[in-house]
Amino acid sequence: MQYLHNIGVYFLMTFEMFRKQTKWSVMKQLILKDVDDLIIGSLGIVSFIAFFVGGVVTIQTALNIDNPLIPKYLVGFATRQSIVLEFAPTFMSIIMAGKVGSFITSSIGTMRVTEQIDALEVMGINSLNYLVFPKFVALTLYPFIISIAMFLGIMGGLAACVFGGYASLDDYILGIQTDFTPFHITYAFIKTLLFAFILATVPSYHGFYMKGGALEVGKASTTSFVWTSVIIILLNYILTQLLLS
Repeated sequence: MQYLHNIGVYFLMTFEMFRKQTKWSVMKQLILKDVDDLIIGSLGIVSFIAFFVGGVVTIQTALNIDNPLIPKYLVGFATRQSIVLEFAPTFMSIIMAGKVGSFITSSIGTMRVTEQIDALEVMGINSLNYLVFPKFVALTLYPFIISIAMFLGIMGGLAACVFGGYASLDDYILGIQTDFTPFHITYAFIKTLLFAFILATVPSYHGFYMKGGALEVGKASTTSFVWTSVIIILLNYILTQLLLS
């Protein structure tokens, strides 16, 4: 029953987030700040992880293709499929649940502990719209981060492949181009947009409705990361069944 209650509160929070909008002059500044914190602030770690994981995927693929009858271009093909379909949209989102999700939960949770949220409500401001809606809007740019992760993952694979001597540049590029299905990109970005919604709302829920003091802020951040990751993985399974099967 407690889980059903929490789910009901979560959906109510999502509905309330869109009601009684804060005036645009204030909301614009909140959105720009969240774009800087959540999107631009994540570019460095996303780029670093994507480039080197792309290289690792390529090396592991190449080392497992030891039959001389298997063409070398399959290294590029396997790297592209792995990065576009799963690594960039799904596993990068789990990593972002740790970085972005914990940031959102701790920042809103700290406002709850210091009674800043109560002060907003006393002033007649819809605190959910004021705090959560800018994060939701900022994370609509999340596909931009994932597109960079896809590109750098493939580039990292290219660098590892060529400099490691696993295949030639022409073979790797041929593999990237082989049997390309445009819908796979669409599928990846559909997942990404839904994951962005989860990244904006689930951590906000755990921060907004937390109880206790400063110690509980840390616990709420940990719980937020766990539940965000679980929901992303389950949603990934459902979407894969619906869109690719």
